[in-house]
Amino acid sequence: MSHDAHHHDSDKHADTNDPHHGGHGGHDKHAGHDPEAFRRKFWLSLALTVPIVATSHMVMDWFGYRLDFPGIGLVGPVLGTVVFAYGGWPFLEGAVREVRDRAPGMMLLIAMAISVAYLASLATALGAFDLDFWWELAALVTIMLLGHWQEMKAIGQARGALSALAALLPDDAERLGADGQPVRVPVADLRVGDVVLVRPGGRVPADGRIVDGQAEMDESMITGESRPVARSADDRVVAGTVATDAALRVRIEAVGDDTALAGIQRLVAQAQQSSGRAQVLADRFAAWLFYIATATAAVTLVVWSALGNLDEAVVRTVTVLVIACPHALGLAIPLVIALSTAVAARGGILVKDRLALERMRTVDTVLFDKTGTLTRGEHAVTGVAATAGTGEQEVLAVAAAVEADSEHPLARAIVAAADQRGGRRTATGFQSLTGRGVRAEVEGATYAVGGPALLREFDATVPEDLARHQHEWSGRGAAVLHLLRLHDGRATVLGALALEDEVRPEARQAIADLRGQGVRKIVMITGDARPVAEAVAADLGFRSGEDEVFAEVLPADKDDAVADLQRRGLRVAMVGDGVNDAPALARANVGIAIGAGTDVAIESAGVVLASSDPRGVTGVIRLSRAAYRKMIQNLAWAAGYNVVALPLAAGVLAWAGVALSPALAAVLMSASTIVVALNAQLLRRVRLRPQD
Repeated sequence: MSHDAHHHDSDKHADTNDPHHGGHGGHDKHAGHDPEAFRRKFWLSLALTVPIVATSHMVMDWFGYRLDFPGIGLVGPVLGTVVFAYGGWPFLEGAVREVRDRAPGMMLLIAMAISVAYLASLATALGAFDLDFWWELAALVTIMLLGHWQEMKAIGQARGALSALAALLPDDAERLGADGQPVRVPVADLRVGDVVLVRPGGRVPADGRIVDGQAEMDESMITGESRPVARSADDRVVAGTVATDAALRVRIEAVGDDTALAGIQRLVAQAQQSSGRAQVLADRFAAWLFYIATATAAVTLVVWSALGNLDEAVVRTVTVLVIACPHALGLAIPLVIALSTAVAARGGILVKDRLALERMRTVDTVLFDKTGTLTRGEHAVTGVAATAGTGEQEVLAVAAAVEADSEHPLARAIVAAADQRGGRRTATGFQSLTGRGVRAEVEGATYAVGGPALLREFDATVPEDLARHQHEWSGRGAAVLHLLRLHDGRATVLGALALEDEVRPEARQAIADLRGQGVRKIVMITGDARPVAEAVAADLGFRSGEDEVFAEVLPADKDDAVADLQRRGLRVAMVGDGVNDAPALARANVGIAIGAGTDVAIESAGVVLASSDPRGVTGVIRLSRAAYRKMIQNLAWAAGYNVVALPLAAGVLAWAGVALSPALAAVLMSASTIVVALNAQLLRRVRLRPQD
C-alpha cells in the first residue's frame, strides 16, 4: 500500500555481533594480534612459568623450601627460552615496529626488559654472570600477555563497518534478458545499461534509473529521510534502497565503486583512518619511561665502570633495564579497561574502543541523529480532527477499519491508536490505490484514506475548520491523512489525522542530564525537513543561541557537519543508528551507536548503547571520567615505583649500604601489581545513572 504523505516507521534496523577495536598504539592492528592469539600464548606461558618459578633458587630462598632433581638447572634455561621466543614474540615484533616508526611505547619497553632479562640469564647459565632472571623473565612475559589479552578481549577489533555496508546490497539481481524474462545473476555481473527487475520489498542492486513502474522507496538508510519517497519512470534510484510496495524495472547507470553506497564506504574508511592516529595514554607514559630507563642504564654503566667495578656495572645496568617495565604499568590500563567495560556492559553500554572511552570525558558537544535516537522512529497518531456532525472517535475508528489490511507503517499507527482508544470497526473490499491511499467499505458505505494525491484525484475540498488543523500539523512536520466518504464518484472529507515520529520521553531527560555533566552544546541532525526538525528541537527544550539543528542533511553532509563542529574547536560525540550516520560516527571524536540501529552504525561506533535509551550517553561520560581517574592513579603508582626503584637499582645509595637487589626489585614489582589491581576494582562502584 502507498500514501504519498506516509512516513516509514524505522530508519534502519538490524543487529550485530561483530566487535570493534580502535587499536593500541598501532600494535594490535596487525595480523596475529587478536584476543584469541594472546589467550593461547598466555595459557601456555603460564603453564611453563609455574615450574620455572618453583625451581628458582631465589624463590626457594624466600619461601624456605628445597627442590633438587637431575636436570633442575635446565628448567629455567629451556622453558625460559620457550617462553621468551613464543610468549614474547608479539612484544619483540611490536618493538621492531615502534623502532621503525620512531614511536617508542609499551612494546619497546616490554621487549627491552624481557630481552635484557633473557640475555643476562643466558649469560649466567653459561657461567658469565650471577644474574638468574629466568623466573622474572617468565613472569613478566606471562603477566604482559594477560594484560594485552584482557585489553583486546574487552574492546574487540574494528573490522566490520565496510563489510556491513556491503551487506546492504543483495547478492544477486534479476536481469531482464532479450525476451523480457528475468534471469538471476550475481550483482558483480551487472553492467551499465542492464535492466533489472526489483520486486516489492526488494533492494535495488545498483544505482540506476526507473524505466517502468512506480513505487514508494525507503531511502532512509542512504539519506536519513524517514518518509518513503515516491519514485516513478525516469527517476533515479540508489543501490541498497528498498521498493516498499510495487515492482520496478531499473536501467543500471553505475556499478561497483561508482555507486552512492560505495561513496559512503569510502567516507567511513577515510574517517576511521583519520581518527585512528591518537596515541594511547599508557604508550605515551611508556615512551617517557623507555627514555628515562635507557638514560639511567647508560649513566649507571658509565659511572660504575669509571669507579673500576665492571661486574657491579653490569649487574646494576641489567637490574635497571629489567625493572624499568614493572608489571603494574602493563596492567594499569588493561585492568581498568576490562573492569570499565564490564561495568558498562552491566549498564547496557558496550565499549568497543578504549580510545573512545578515554576521549568521552573531554566531549563538550553531543550531536544526536533525530530518527530512531531522539525519536522512536515509529509514527503515532498525535492529532484527530472531525467535521461538524462527525466525532473524532468515529473518524479514528473508520480510518482504522479502512487501513486494517494495509502493512504500511502509518496504517499500523492508525490501527494501534484506534485499538488504544476504544476499538475499530470491520471493513470489507479493501483496495490499495497506489501512490494515493486505500479504500474499503465500512457498514455499507465506501471510505478512502490518503494524503494530498487522494484529495486531488477526487477533487475534494477540505472544510475550513479541518484546514486550520492541517496547517498547524503540517507546520510542525506531521504527515496529514484525510478520511473521505465516497458516493456516486464524489468525495466528502469527514476528518483528518496527524501522524508524527514520537519523541522519546527519555530524550528530554537525556539532554537535561548532559547539561548537568557540563556538555556545552546539544546538536540535532536529520534528513527530515526543517519544520519537523525545529518542532522536535522545541519539544526537547533546545536552547536558542547555544544548541543547533541541522535539517535536510545528506550522508556526506552529516560527515561534514561533524568536521565543521570540530573545526570550531568542539570535541564531538555523535549519537546515531543508521547507515547514513556511519561516516559521521567514524569521524566524530566519539561515535555512539544506538543498539537498535543497523550493524553498520554499530561497527562505525566506539561505544554502543544496547537499549535505545539516549540517557546512556551521560553514563558513558560518567564512566569515562571514572576510568580515566583510575588510569591516572595506576600510572602514578607505576611512576612512583620507578622513581624509587630506578635510582636504587642504579646504586645511588650504594655508598650508604642501600642497594636494590633483583630479588627485592621483584617483590616491589609484585606489590605494585597488587595495588594497581585493587585500585582498578574500585571502578565497580561507578553508577552509570544518577537514579541507579
